[in-house]
Amino acid sequence: MKRLAILVLLSAIWPVSANAQGLPQPGDFYLISRNADGEFVGSHKIFHRPSPGLRLVTYCNREYWVRPYTVAWTQLEVERRREVRVEFNRSKGWRPICEQPEQQVTLKDLGIEIAPGDVTDEIGEPEPLATRFSAIGNAFRK
Repeated sequence: MKRLAILVLLSAIWPVSANAQGLPQPGDFYLISRNADGEFVGSHKIFHRPSPGLRLVTYCNREYWVRPYTVAWTQLEVERRREVRVEFNRSKGWRPICEQPEQQVTLKDLGIEIAPGDVTDEIGEPEPLATRFSAIGNAFRK
Protein backbone atom coordinates (compact mmCIF):
# COMPACT_ATOMS: atom_id res chain seq x y z
CA MET A 1 0.00 0.00 0.00
CA LYS A 2 2.88 2.32 0.83
CA ARG A 3 4.37 1.72 -2.63
CA LEU A 4 1.07 2.54 -4.28
CA ALA A 5 0.80 5.79 -2.31
CA ILE A 6 4.32 6.80 -3.33
CA LEU A 7 3.62 5.96 -6.97
CA VAL A 8 0.43 8.05 -6.92
CA LEU A 9 2.31 10.93 -5.30
CA LEU A 10 5.09 10.78 -7.89
CA SER A 11 2.61 10.71 -10.76
CA ALA A 12 0.81 13.74 -9.30
CA ILE A 13 3.98 15.82 -9.14
CA TRP A 14 5.33 14.61 -12.50
CA PRO A 15 6.13 17.58 -14.75
CA VAL A 16 3.06 18.73 -16.63
CA SER A 17 5.04 19.26 -19.82
CA ALA A 18 5.91 15.56 -19.99
CA ASN A 19 2.23 14.68 -19.83
CA ALA A 20 1.06 17.48 -22.09
CA GLN A 21 3.46 16.62 -24.87
CA GLY A 22 2.48 12.96 -24.73
CA LEU A 23 -1.18 13.57 -25.61
CA PRO A 24 -2.02 15.47 -28.79
CA GLN A 25 -4.43 18.34 -28.24
CA PRO A 26 -6.81 19.89 -30.79
CA GLY A 27 -4.87 22.48 -32.75
CA ASP A 28 -1.51 20.71 -32.43
CA PHE A 29 0.71 20.13 -35.45
CA TYR A 30 2.82 16.99 -35.82
CA LEU A 31 5.12 15.35 -38.29
CA ILE A 32 3.45 11.96 -38.65
CA SER A 33 4.96 8.83 -40.15
CA ARG A 34 2.68 6.25 -41.79
CA ASN A 35 3.42 2.91 -43.42
CA ALA A 36 2.42 1.90 -46.97
CA ASP A 37 -1.09 1.02 -45.73
CA GLY A 38 -1.52 4.50 -44.21
CA GLU A 39 -1.28 3.20 -40.65
CA PHE A 40 0.31 5.37 -37.99
CA VAL A 41 3.94 4.51 -37.20
CA GLY A 42 5.26 7.47 -35.20
CA SER A 43 5.12 11.22 -34.69
CA HIS A 44 6.98 14.30 -33.51
CA LYS A 45 5.27 17.46 -32.33
CA ILE A 46 6.22 20.69 -34.08
CA PHE A 47 5.70 24.08 -32.51
CA HIS A 48 4.61 27.62 -33.37
CA ARG A 49 6.79 29.34 -30.77
CA PRO A 50 10.51 29.33 -30.13
CA SER A 51 11.89 27.44 -27.18
CA PRO A 52 15.40 26.38 -26.12
CA GLY A 53 16.77 23.71 -28.45
CA LEU A 54 14.27 24.39 -31.25
CA ARG A 55 15.13 25.66 -34.73
CA LEU A 56 12.97 27.71 -37.08
CA VAL A 57 11.98 25.83 -40.26
CA THR A 58 9.41 26.25 -43.03
CA TYR A 59 7.13 23.47 -44.29
CA CYS A 60 4.76 24.37 -47.15
CA ASN A 61 5.26 28.11 -46.61
CA ARG A 62 4.41 27.91 -42.89
CA GLU A 63 6.92 28.48 -40.11
CA TYR A 64 7.39 25.98 -37.30
CA TRP A 65 9.93 25.37 -34.56
CA VAL A 66 11.43 21.86 -34.40
CA ARG A 67 14.22 19.95 -32.71
CA PRO A 68 17.14 18.83 -34.90
CA TYR A 69 16.31 15.31 -33.74
CA THR A 70 12.89 15.68 -35.39
CA VAL A 71 14.44 16.61 -38.73
CA ALA A 72 16.81 13.62 -38.49
CA TRP A 73 13.88 11.34 -37.59
CA THR A 74 11.94 12.60 -40.61
CA GLN A 75 14.83 11.74 -42.93
CA LEU A 76 15.22 8.29 -41.36
CA GLU A 77 11.51 7.51 -41.67
CA VAL A 78 11.62 8.24 -45.40
CA GLU A 79 14.70 6.03 -45.76
CA ARG A 80 12.59 3.29 -44.11
CA ARG A 81 10.03 3.79 -46.92
CA ARG A 82 7.45 5.47 -44.71
CA GLU A 83 5.45 8.53 -45.68
CA VAL A 84 5.90 11.59 -43.46
CA ARG A 85 3.54 14.56 -43.55
CA VAL A 86 2.72 17.57 -41.43
CA GLU A 87 -0.71 16.86 -39.97
CA PHE A 88 -3.10 18.97 -37.93
CA ASN A 89 -5.11 17.58 -34.99
CA ARG A 90 -8.66 18.77 -35.53
CA SER A 91 -9.97 16.87 -32.47
CA LYS A 92 -11.96 14.41 -34.61
CA GLY A 93 -9.01 13.09 -36.55
CA TRP A 94 -5.90 14.20 -38.34
CA ARG A 95 -5.82 16.42 -41.39
CA PRO A 96 -2.73 16.29 -43.63
CA ILE A 97 -1.60 19.81 -44.48
CA CYS A 98 1.89 19.39 -45.95
CA GLU A 99 3.41 16.64 -48.08
CA GLN A 100 7.08 15.61 -48.23
CA PRO A 101 8.52 17.73 -45.41
CA GLU A 102 11.78 15.77 -45.73
CA GLN A 103 12.38 17.49 -49.08
CA GLN A 104 11.79 20.93 -47.56
CA VAL A 105 14.04 20.80 -44.49
CA THR A 106 17.16 18.68 -43.99
CA LEU A 107 19.86 18.57 -41.36
CA LYS A 108 22.13 20.47 -43.76
CA ASP A 109 19.58 23.30 -43.78
CA LEU A 110 20.09 23.49 -40.00
CA GLY A 111 23.87 23.58 -40.41
CA ILE A 112 24.28 19.99 -39.24
CA GLU A 113 26.72 18.06 -41.39
CA ILE A 114 26.36 14.59 -39.90
CA ALA A 115 24.12 11.69 -40.94
CA PRO A 116 20.57 11.50 -39.54
CA GLY A 117 21.33 8.21 -37.79
CA ASP A 118 24.30 9.80 -36.04
CA VAL A 119 22.13 12.69 -34.83
CA THR A 120 19.56 10.34 -33.34
CA ASP A 121 22.29 8.24 -31.71
CA GLU A 122 24.05 11.32 -30.32
CA ILE A 123 21.01 13.23 -29.05
CA GLY A 124 18.78 10.29 -28.25
CA GLU A 125 15.01 10.36 -28.19
CA PRO A 126 13.25 11.55 -25.05
CA GLU A 127 12.14 8.63 -22.94
CA PRO A 128 8.41 7.90 -23.40
CA LEU A 129 6.20 8.62 -20.40
CA ALA A 130 5.14 4.97 -20.11
CA THR A 131 8.79 3.93 -19.85
CA ARG A 132 9.36 6.46 -17.08
CA PHE A 133 6.45 5.10 -15.06
CA SER A 134 7.68 1.54 -15.62
CA ALA A 135 11.08 2.54 -14.27
CA ILE A 136 9.47 4.09 -11.20
CA GLY A 137 7.37 0.98 -10.65
CA ASN A 138 10.43 -1.26 -11.02
CA ALA A 139 12.29 0.79 -8.42
CA PHE A 140 9.59 0.01 -5.86
CA ARG A 141 9.68 -3.73 -6.59
CA LYS A 142 13.35 -4.04 -5.54
